[in-house]
Amino acid sequence: MIPPFLENVALRGLQCLDAETAHRATVVALKSGLMPPRRKVSDPRLAVKLWDLTFPNPLGMAAGFDKNGEVPDALLKLGFGYTEAGSVTPKPQPGNPRPRVFRLPADEGVINRYGFNNEGHAALRQRLEARRRLTGIVGINVGANKDATDRIADYVAGITAFADMASYFTVNISSPNTPGLRDLQARSALADLLTAVITARDECTQTFGRKVPVLLKIAPDVADEDLQDIVEEVLAKSVDGLIVSNTTIGRDGLSGKGPAQETGGLSGKPLFRKSTIMLARARKLAGPDLPIIGVGGIDSAETAWTKITAGADLLQLYSALVFKGAGLIDEILGGLSAKLDQHGIASLRDARDANVDAWASETA
Repeated sequence: MIPPFLENVALRGLQCLDAETAHRATVVALKSGLMPPRRKVSDPRLAVKLWDLTFPNPLGMAAGFDKNGEVPDALLKLGFGYTEAGSVTPKPQPGNPRPRVFRLPADEGVINRYGFNNEGHAALRQRLEARRRLTGIVGINVGANKDATDRIADYVAGITAFADMASYFTVNISSPNTPGLRDLQARSALADLLTAVITARDECTQTFGRKVPVLLKIAPDVADEDLQDIVEEVLAKSVDGLIVSNTTIGRDGLSGKGPAQETGGLSGKPLFRKSTIMLARARKLAGPDLPIIGVGGIDSAETAWTKITAGADLLQLYSALVFKGAGLIDEILGGLSAKLDQHGIASLRDARDANVDAWASETA
């Protein structure tokens, strides 16, 4: 364990760097083993069984931190129950010009317009090949190149490239930083995309003998009627789950301090309310059986518990680590165990949906 005072010093040092440099420095520290394992064993009551996977706890690292699959195992050793590499596109691409990520300390939020910067399928596959014998749940978040003439083909290529090694797939059509990408959330386009992706996955199942779950990651900014269309298509195409949600293009509730009006997707604390309302509404539309991962503004055990009671089976975070550091992982997991004790229940599944109706009726 790192002494808290040393962790605080390191966190303050990172916050003196620009946001993207700090991100890169954290990845390098993880690769170098400078951040030792934090948690020996997860509380078995926090385990979640979905598909053919057993998640040791519900808390995952969201896509965007480990875009190129450099440190999945280091992240798992920090205490995450799973992690998600990507978004990855078929061809390498540099993303948008720097600066492209901005901290909002007064709001505990982050704005990014990275634009799917990544090293491409080949580089990610090479890294995942090197860890093939290791355990741990590592999802692959697939995207499309900015200059793709056939974006659906890019998503299919992601499925076929990693079907023999992904624990699960996330189809990311909700980033606001690739022009036109969110258009794939429109019903007709979404139907075509999901048909192609599920067909490709099923073909790979025949080849590799394992059905890799496919999840769809959506934006928090879709209108109610569009959310209904999305959920209906997810159910009709037998997609295995939803991730709710990606970043928002809205700026409601910000203090106005710092670079609050920069273009890009807003994440962190300001996203919590909007994403939780969307989560609850998606759960009500989908019914009890569709697995949903809740993302957006989780920064404490209390907000993690709120996501679960609003309909989430699993959780992901990223932005809160920018402000609170890796000690947040243990804080959340310990707090979830305490919640089970407090409510006298045996598992997180017993708590799921307790506040769905209340959150679904809120105004975003």
